[in-house]
Amino acid sequence: MAKILAVDDEPAILEMIESILNKDGHLVTKVSNPLKINMEELHRYDLILLDIMMPGIDGFELCKRIRALVDCPILFLTAKTEENSLVNGLSLGADDYISKPFGVMELRARINAHLRREHREHSVRMVLGRVCIQMSQKKLLMDDKELPLTKAEYEICEFLAKNRGQVFSKEQILEAVFGFDNESNDSTIITHIKNIRAKFADYDYTPIKTVWGIGYKWEE
Repeated sequence: MAKILAVDDEPAILEMIESILNKDGHLVTKVSNPLKINMEELHRYDLILLDIMMPGIDGFELCKRIRALVDCPILFLTAKTEENSLVNGLSLGADDYISKPFGVMELRARINAHLRREHREHSVRMVLGRVCIQMSQKKLLMDDKELPLTKAEYEICEFLAKNRGQVFSKEQILEAVFGFDNESNDSTIITHIKNIRAKFADYDYTPIKTVWGIGYKWEE
């Protein structure tokens, strides 16, 4: 199941999209007023559908703003077939477009193809704001530069980043990263996180937040 944001000023189009994609088990959030999108919630979506011609703000400008915040696929829904319009949209960060009127099979096929591709890429790579975690190589890049983390520091970052927004106690992090049989204690986690923060501090960036009395979380 994927979480999909669909933005179109025509409610009938949104209802049709939801009906089609629900059949594949996807959860669709419908927004008919693009100015009411909660930009802080965008990271929760696996794919975003944007109409181009909308009142208040067009899909091109909205795509530009969204792409600065998230890395998920963005697909345009467009009645425009002019080549210049499509080239403009793709150059702003969109991944593909679907021309209106679209068929059921085309919509499902396009979206599921992008979701499969995104799943493959994110199985080896995560992009969270200024941070890129290359899981296949066990590397963390900050502003495209490798951060010199120890193995334990990297594992803590990967665990928290994969579960971003969730709060974990020191004991939970210890068990997830080092296992139940490890003889380390929770003070080890405190030390590792202190060292991680010191390395991020060179970039004036603090993705690991302390939730007092509970533990830590990764926050973009």
